[in-house]
Amino acid sequence: MVNFTHQDQGTSASCWQQAGLEQIAALDPEKLFHAMASVIVLAAHPDDETLGAGGLIRMALGQGTDVHVIVCSFGEASHPDSTTHSAAQLAALRHAELAEAMDMLRAQGPRSGTLHLHCLGLDDGKLAAQQEPIRAALEQHAGERCLIASTYRGDGHPDHEILGLLAADCALAHNACHLEFPIWFWHWAQPDRQPSFRHWFRLALDASSTDAKARALEAHRSQTTPLSALPGDEVLLSEGFLQHFSRGAEIFRATWPGHRDAASAPAVFDELYGEREDPWEYRSSRYERRKQQILLACLPQERYAAVLELGCSIGVQSAELARRSTRLLAVDASATALAQARRAVAGMDHVELLQATVPRQFPQLEPGSLQLVVLSEMGYFLAADELEQVLAASAAALQAGGELVVCHWLHPIEGWPLDGEEVHRMAGQLGWERIVEHREADFLLEILRKPAGAHG
Repeated sequence: MVNFTHQDQGTSASCWQQAGLEQIAALDPEKLFHAMASVIVLAAHPDDETLGAGGLIRMALGQGTDVHVIVCSFGEASHPDSTTHSAAQLAALRHAELAEAMDMLRAQGPRSGTLHLHCLGLDDGKLAAQQEPIRAALEQHAGERCLIASTYRGDGHPDHEILGLLAADCALAHNACHLEFPIWFWHWAQPDRQPSFRHWFRLALDASSTDAKARALEAHRSQTTPLSALPGDEVLLSEGFLQHFSRGAEIFRATWPGHRDAASAPAVFDELYGEREDPWEYRSSRYERRKQQILLACLPQERYAAVLELGCSIGVQSAELARRSTRLLAVDASATALAQARRAVAGMDHVELLQATVPRQFPQLEPGSLQLVVLSEMGYFLAADELEQVLAASAAALQAGGELVVCHWLHPIEGWPLDGEEVHRMAGQLGWERIVEHREADFLLEILRKPAGAHG
């Protein structure tokens, strides 16, 4: 979890603009709303819905699409040191402000959609422990051809992140489009260290939506102005912070219908390994055995001090890497696969197995602590921004001269956004020396070496 407070100076809106935020891919509103029967906006606190998706709400309504806004808490924990407002008083105040903001976002006209507000009244700051009512609210309103917008799963705020994950689950179950709107990300992240934003999308707002969003934001007075002049009542959303949301556009991370991303990996692969113990035939396929032998033969060093294997599956390759390493950390999203991997590396005390979904749960490693990272047959099970984060984290963990192995199938990958060629193209953007390249009709293997002075 990212450590930050709203009182930090943060990254300025102009810094993001200079980094190319306005040049990212555009969303076509006519195409976006034409295919949607309804829109669900899932927010953790009052103001999230307006900051991140106020324009989306207004534009959807203007297209005649019904919108359900689900607000999980009233943000009553925002001013714990206030001597003028109790949590209960803040909750009541926020409830009234939220209703006023919704009035500002409603569109007028015979074709306008209907705006429905649903307040769950859950505990602010504790949404991860209250998932069932959130899931139930999503299921109640989700359906065929719906669009689900939520706070971003990588936003750095625990309430925002759990909603992003719950919305991702719901969207996958209903084959729905999922748009995630960052909020605190703009405050704590830095463009050069968080380049994933380049894979997101920009929805340009029309004049009516821009105006409605500004008026709705003004309704959230208890957050955009101080509660009083007394200590503990300071403004929550500073003028500099609000500039991130007055750019005439809204930024979304998108997961399209029919495509999965890392959030779906544990369930998808647990089911796969539950149906077939060795679905890719790592133990019996000559192709798999030969590919593994080629990978191992291509490693420049006979032995490595510290190795990270991402996507270790049932541990067949892990056991071989363990024989050439002093310490091996093998990671997979599937608990079912890892149960087999434990048997494969039994007795190898220098091997650690970790269930984790990367990039969100990328292992906490000291910078420069690894000599080798193996990314084999799993890069296309990530979205583009997720892969970029995994590559950046791997780069940071590798020492100068460390090696990154990238090996992937080259045929189409159904149900996932990337293919092997794209994974290797993105890995190549690290700009590192390619010390090994082995290409066949079925797979591509590359080994990249981190130079001295490389970022991370």
